Amino acid sequence: MLITARRILTGTGTYQEDGAILVEGDSIAAVGPRAQLAGRADAGSTHLSFPDATVVPGLIDAHVHLAFDGGGDPVATLQDSSDERLLQDMRQRAEQLLSSGVTTVRDLGDRDGLALRLNEEISRGATPGPRIVAAGTPATAPGGHCYFLGGEVSGAGEVRDLVRRNLAAGAGVIKAMVTGGGLTKDGPKSWQSQFSADELLALVDEAHQAGVPVAAHAHGADGIAAAVEAGVDTIEHCTWMTSDGFDLRQDVLKKIIDQGITVCPAVSPHWQMLPRFFGEERAAAMFALVREMAEAGVKLIAGTDAGVQRAGFDGLVPALSFYEHLGLPNSRILDMATTDAAEALGLGGKSGRIAPGLRADLLVVDGDPLDDLSALRQIRTVIAAGRAHEPSTPAAQKQ
Repeated sequence: MLITARRILTGTGTYQEDGAILVEGDSIAAVGPRAQLAGRADAGSTHLSFPDATVVPGLIDAHVHLAFDGGGDPVATLQDSSDERLLQDMRQRAEQLLSSGVTTVRDLGDRDGLALRLNEEISRGATPGPRIVAAGTPATAPGGHCYFLGGEVSGAGEVRDLVRRNLAAGAGVIKAMVTGGGLTKDGPKSWQSQFSADELLALVDEAHQAGVPVAAHAHGADGIAAAVEAGVDTIEHCTWMTSDGFDLRQDVLKKIIDQGITVCPAVSPHWQMLPRFFGEERAAAMFALVREMAEAGVKLIAGTDAGVQRAGFDGLVPALSFYEHLGLPNSRILDMATTDAAEALGLGGKSGRIAPGLRADLLVVDGDPLDDLSALRQIRTVIAAGRAHEPSTPAAQKQ
């Protein structure tokens, strides 16, 4: 397959003008000027021509829950669904993600390994969707956050056993519910910690022995500090909550930066509504904390928490506008949803950029997203692992 376009994003803020991408199988074979690559395509190969469009790497949503439906009570919906019904719904959500330009997701907690089953279907082309880096069953304390997913553990031994089961099932990341969360109404509060230091150390050690990263759900300032001490790889949410407000601890922030820990704020696609739910002052404080982390040099990646209340599976681009609101440049925001996210997911040498040898995950859009990020909504074609998926918007001119 040969793809030609007005511009191709080949690095941070860098375009190849009048460019071309040669795709062989599921991988990128070459990238460069159209005039140089046009002659390398086989005579019978597909040519997708986008003379007025831009090609960027396929987007990565680094925090989703395909098992939840994004409705008013996603927990009740999940509990009322059989595994087969739930899997069917997850297939539809996966296709919705792909249609919105997302070619890779990190699923941070499901039931009975369904996201792993779905990824296998997608990998063999049986159903359309993004590649799924799945955590399987998230570790939580007895009665803790998302206990209904089946991951209740107590003590280092049980923690290690759960990690081993997830790894044996094919998990590409291990998820620890280090603090409570709002989705679990009868569980610990969001700022309350759930694990001992020994339990967290055991979880991280077991995962890292297998070369698999650890993602820590941590709203509370104490939980964030504990996750950093244990050596996790990413912190999800990282809202620095306390029982009576927020407390961004500068010593912990420095360790996050020094240890190269990535933060995924998991911003809702409807972030503009947060002042209505939390109050103007509290929402402004939450926004300011993310800005402070960004300005301090924390590596941030994009995620939406798709599946929880009011977070659908087509919301990554609306969520990215939050970082525009904070004043981050579009080039950095694009990296957060592509290159930097791939690195955090352990896919840095495989995806997240448009370069030879990497997986052919591409998004073709009208307009220039470096100039106007909303151009990412104007989708022409999505290519995942070398397979073209054309939403119901105007498609490419095929030659």
